Amino acid sequence: MQRLLASSLVAATPRWLPLADSFIRRHRPRSSPLPMLLFDRRSYSKPRKVSRGISMMSRKASKQGEYCNENMLLKDGTLNMEMLQFKLKFPREVLLCRVGDFYEAVGFDACILVEHAGLNPFGGLRSDSIPKAGCPIVNLRQTLDDLTRCGYSVCIVEEIQGPTQARVRKSRFISGHAHPGSPYVFGLAEAEYDVEFPDPMPVVGISRSAKGYCLISVLETMKTYSAEDGLTEEAVVTKLRICRYHHLYLHSSLRNNSSGTSRWGEFGEGGLLWGECNGKSYEWFDGSPIEELLCKVREIYGLDEKTIFRNVTVSLEGRPQPLYLGTATQIGVIPTEGIPSLIKMVLPSNCGGLPSTYIRDLLLNPPSFDVASSVQDACRLMGTVTCSIPEFTCISAAKLVKLLESKEVNHIEFCRIKNVLDEIMLMSRNSELSAILNKLLVPASVVTGLKVEADMLVNECSVISQRISEVISLGAESDQAITSFEYIPKEFFNDMESSWKGRVKRIHAEEEFGNVDIAAEALSTAITEDFLPIISRIKSVISSNGSPKGEICYAKEHEAVWFKGKRFIPNVWANTAGEQQIKQLKPAIDSKGRKVGEEWFTTVKVENALTRGLSSELQAKINILVFCSTLLIIAKALFGHVSEARRRGWMLPTISSLSKDCNVEESSSEMDLLGLFPYWLDINQGNAILNDVHMHSLFVLTGPNGGGKSSLLRSVCAAALLGICGLMVPAGSAVIPHFDSIMLHMKAYDSPADGKSSFQIEMSEIRSLVSRATDRSLVLIDEICRGTETAKGTCIAGSIIERLDNVGCLGIISTHLHGIFDLPLTLSNTDFKAMGTEVIDGCIQPTWRLKDGICRESLAFQTARREGMPDLIIRRAEELYLAMSTNKQTASTVHGEPSKASSSANGFGDKPDSLSNRLELPHGSFEVLQKEVESTVLMICKKKLLDLYNKQNIPEIVEVACVSVGAREQPPPSTVGRSSIYVIIRRDNKLYIGQTDDLVGRLRAHRLKEGMQDATILYMVVPGKSIACQLETLLINQLPLKGFKLMNKADGKHRNFGISISSGESIAAHLTNQLKL
Repeated sequence: MQRLLASSLVAATPRWLPLADSFIRRHRPRSSPLPMLLFDRRSYSKPRKVSRGISMMSRKASKQGEYCNENMLLKDGTLNMEMLQFKLKFPREVLLCRVGDFYEAVGFDACILVEHAGLNPFGGLRSDSIPKAGCPIVNLRQTLDDLTRCGYSVCIVEEIQGPTQARVRKSRFISGHAHPGSPYVFGLAEAEYDVEFPDPMPVVGISRSAKGYCLISVLETMKTYSAEDGLTEEAVVTKLRICRYHHLYLHSSLRNNSSGTSRWGEFGEGGLLWGECNGKSYEWFDGSPIEELLCKVREIYGLDEKTIFRNVTVSLEGRPQPLYLGTATQIGVIPTEGIPSLIKMVLPSNCGGLPSTYIRDLLLNPPSFDVASSVQDACRLMGTVTCSIPEFTCISAAKLVKLLESKEVNHIEFCRIKNVLDEIMLMSRNSELSAILNKLLVPASVVTGLKVEADMLVNECSVISQRISEVISLGAESDQAITSFEYIPKEFFNDMESSWKGRVKRIHAEEEFGNVDIAAEALSTAITEDFLPIISRIKSVISSNGSPKGEICYAKEHEAVWFKGKRFIPNVWANTAGEQQIKQLKPAIDSKGRKVGEEWFTTVKVENALTRGLSSELQAKINILVFCSTLLIIAKALFGHVSEARRRGWMLPTISSLSKDCNVEESSSEMDLLGLFPYWLDINQGNAILNDVHMHSLFVLTGPNGGGKSSLLRSVCAAALLGICGLMVPAGSAVIPHFDSIMLHMKAYDSPADGKSSFQIEMSEIRSLVSRATDRSLVLIDEICRGTETAKGTCIAGSIIERLDNVGCLGIISTHLHGIFDLPLTLSNTDFKAMGTEVIDGCIQPTWRLKDGICRESLAFQTARREGMPDLIIRRAEELYLAMSTNKQTASTVHGEPSKASSSANGFGDKPDSLSNRLELPHGSFEVLQKEVESTVLMICKKKLLDLYNKQNIPEIVEVACVSVGAREQPPPSTVGRSSIYVIIRRDNKLYIGQTDDLVGRLRAHRLKEGMQDATILYMVVPGKSIACQLETLLINQLPLKGFKLMNKADGKHRNFGISISSGESIAAHLTNQLKL
């Protein structure tokens, strides 16, 4: 309806109503935001005292009649006094008050704007003035984003727009709230720009039950909640550490800790959670945890009591335990200084944002065996895809829901939604991609809590896409003039129509455009019949108490045409002209159903012309849209992962279920990692040491300082975690059981704030590992009991090893406490492993290779000397060590020969038997050119390859095929690390010929150039860079002779470019290696 039949103009035509909102989206630099409720996570730490203090001040003020200081700055009627009155209503929110073309804040609120939104103070730095700061109207959205990202809530006060008498202060009202849980404010979407705002923060509640800890997370924007029960204390702390929450509630059940004390967290279990929550903003709550928390969310956001929240909880049954905080930080799943980031190694550098968040959440919350198998199957298929793949448009689910709910979707967002739907349909129509689509339904269902069948998904996408395409267009049309009527302000139609006229295909909506005109005329008729008689009456009435006032005004912030008046209601009704129309008037309300002001009125007939539409229609399909968006985010994440992992030489492992009910061929109690290397090293650079880890029991690992013990533990942990999530691992080949938990403990540090030494923290963390370990767990402990005296630390370490041996878990415990081997331990499931050393020029050096046995050499003196310790100290230390050793039996040192690490060939990249056809394009000159280029390129290349075979330069005839990549598509991961030649076909029919070993990166660079954005690319994978160079030169020289126009014709002058100077045997050997891939 123009959002009104073009954002405000829908009247008498019922069939036009569903299309209404598609014509929307206007540029509104001065639009006023409408309600959302907000809280300040930071300033909420002492809410009750602040609230009581302000309430007392308010009561005191009411007695005195007015606030007043020496300069009379808070006198009744002043702006400062008015702002204070608003502040009293929402003392915990930053107050932004509209003053002309600015939004201003005073006092502490101004300081917050300067500190967190980067705004400059008003009026300089005078010490005797009230702090003031603000932002222009056009920067309101950015200011709100900055504040909500920092956890602050914002209350927005708007001026009542419209003509006012001179020297009369404008009235103001609270138009909306922005908060971390719902950062978008109605009215900030613009016609010409994409709408971006921070991801909403959940409200979090924590309780305790017989199963363990329960973490409840509620998202007001999505109207969803999840309740993860049976969590460990460490898992809850990890989730709190990575989650930016709007508000935190702690249930009274947490007070009943294991020690029975009333002071929660002081003793026993609960101390770790207490340390995380202590000093932060939180509130206690009682009753049923889920129901009470949902009630509090409704109260915080001002929602109706009947508002329903959908349960999206994923059961922990059959799933591994969420990652512990120590594990997540020590392998870089959570960014930690000095620790290589696993996320950055799993994904390429250009794959951030939503895909990166999905991978992070997947690693922090490993899926069940079935979901992990689906993820792995999808990755395996992605590695063999030969057709081009979509760009995978990623839209935040929260953004979709919020914009459709508030009916603020502009044409840009509609086009992005259509891209999402079209990419789903493209995948369904391609035989290779449809198999991947079916596999991705499972993980998408887990993330969204929605179960959607493939056929239903594709059908719904087709219907919604068709619906959008009937209305939305990016091409301008010239026959769409702005509507104009005598009694309706021109600004109304300009705002309502300028942003959509020229964006809608009139050829597909001729009748609807006519309905817009009819609706506009109906609005004019309604205003003429309902408002004009009142205007005429007002002009004819003269009163001694002040003349009545009334006029037809455009309320810009509400996108409505209303009657605004004072003192026009007669004291005595006498059936005179205009009285009937006055009786029809009713108070004007905004789109949220709230009364706008005392002077604004409308009628039923006028309101019927101010209704909204296509967003409402799409809102009914919101579950499908959320599911599609999530599926594409997962697809982009996994395609990016496969590409990066193949580049790094990673492989897909074999994962086996540890369930006793499942019959699997692989042993469920063993883990084999062949050719394992640290995840932060690139094997292609030749700087990684490969190790074979055959783990069927617990390992006690010894080795010298700097010998690679910690690196091995991190590598094993990362490989196991990636494997049970269905992702590729840094190894030549791997068999990984689907563990029920993966726990890694590295070196501990003290915590003075909690009054705990490093040994206390170490014991606390190891207690959690030991108490949670089962025969299905992987436990990794680095340098056990390093923080206390040697004798007792050795005994504690021995007892822990004995306990884990009895449990029967897999794991590695590294140590320098060689006295463990002299203890009378009862072990049946433990092997001794060591990091090898060798003697070079009389000096012992580490080999960084795993071997059997015990290594008692620590290389402590060499390590200290290498780090710059003075020789005087080192020599004295050696004398003391020699003196101490004379009284004891000298420990033997194990010096092993380096074992040969085996690595298997990369299993991806097998040459496909056939190529699947892409979607059929409409016939036209460009498509004819594309087919001619493809056939010509194939003919030239096949002829050249046959010639090379006849000359015995290649060992066998190579079959090649051209693959097309559309304007919004990209090459598949199977092209990574393989030589290709490509032809770019521009829309001006000019060609560009090139060759590369990084097709994805090269095409990304090309598309940044002018004229290349909509170009189509043909590429062909060929055996080796030398052959690719020869074919490139050949095509550059021969295509112009066939009548094609080239952009890089000058490159053809390099006649010898690409011809190998090596022998035919070397070319053959290189080609053989390529074919093996």
